[in-house]
Amino acid sequence: MARKTIAGLYERNGIWQIDKVVRGKRLQESTGASNREEAERYLIHRLEQLRTEEVYGVSRVRRWREAATKYLVDFRDQPSIDLTALYLEQLDPFIGHLALTHVDDDTLQPFVAHKLADGVSNRTVNIALERVIRILNLCHRKWRDENRKPWLSSVPMITRLDEKRTRRPPYPLSWEEQRLLLEQMPDHLQRMVLYKVNTGCREQEVCKLSWDWEVKVPELGVTVFLIPPDFGGRRERSGVKNGDERLVVLNDVAMSVIDGQRGLHPKWVFPYGQPDEKGPTPMHRMNNSAWKRSRKDAAGKWEELYGTAAHPGFASVRIHDLKHTFGRRLRAAGVTLEDRKILLGHKNGSITSHYSAAELDQLLAAANKVSATDNRVPALTILRRRLG
Repeated sequence: MARKTIAGLYERNGIWQIDKVVRGKRLQESTGASNREEAERYLIHRLEQLRTEEVYGVSRVRRWREAATKYLVDFRDQPSIDLTALYLEQLDPFIGHLALTHVDDDTLQPFVAHKLADGVSNRTVNIALERVIRILNLCHRKWRDENRKPWLSSVPMITRLDEKRTRRPPYPLSWEEQRLLLEQMPDHLQRMVLYKVNTGCREQEVCKLSWDWEVKVPELGVTVFLIPPDFGGRRERSGVKNGDERLVVLNDVAMSVIDGQRGLHPKWVFPYGQPDEKGPTPMHRMNNSAWKRSRKDAAGKWEELYGTAAHPGFASVRIHDLKHTFGRRLRAAGVTLEDRKILLGHKNGSITSHYSAAELDQLLAAANKVSATDNRVPALTILRRRLG
């Protein structure tokens, strides 16, 4: 006689799923099992849990995957939700099937070890762990079941990794390093780098720079860019980092770059490649293969010229180091902290769109203090040679 199977199970992508109406309520979840008999045992266990909850008011044990899914639904409008979804997807194979009561340092260790073995930084691992802590706190402090009991009775201490030992310090470029780096770059990337190192803009503020953001200041005979607070960068919902409009003051070098881009495209300041069927698209990122090849070649050129290996920070210089370079040069030039914050796009309580012409003139003068390199290699000469 054939064994009688339990109704309410179906297979999806090799894993048995539950879809069953129990006491007037629909139960839908994964069993986490690829074997039918194991899935049936899990279903029997869940049915007994539900009966116990209804008869005795005992809270059922919820699993991490359920909590993670609820978080993504509840906070779907959060600017960083796409990044959170990526981290939760990475965590799922390690703890998705676990009960919330079993998510702790011990069960997270395989995930941490796996990421570190892949060469991920401690900071990146901690970002994922912070998502875990956030969700567990919601399970304990906010989310309630049908009996008004918390999903989790207490939250364990989750140990973060030490970031200080692995954090890479900023590496502001010297003028000579900047010259060598620019010389190794293709034309389109050199323009973007030269603009970035003279404005302190973030990567996506350069990649997606739009002519719609250009604002003329007739009193000074110059233009600035005003990046809207809802600018999303790679993702439409990301927004400007500090939530305010971002004023971009153009010193002489940055202005020369911008003038050289006029007429190339009606919308994007730094267009690249051929438009696709959906319309023109700007570069997705500056940190691409051309950037990595250029810094490698620049480090090799340094060793060839000076007979010593390039500084490790130069050999692995990052896109964000261009912003640090601009900030360090402003400070070295004696620009005030308040003006540096504005020029770098840091939050300082000011309303950028309400600056007077006199204030803009002061900011322009500050930005121009770092608009040229040393006497040997003027930045504008590089610009004319490469863009002419």
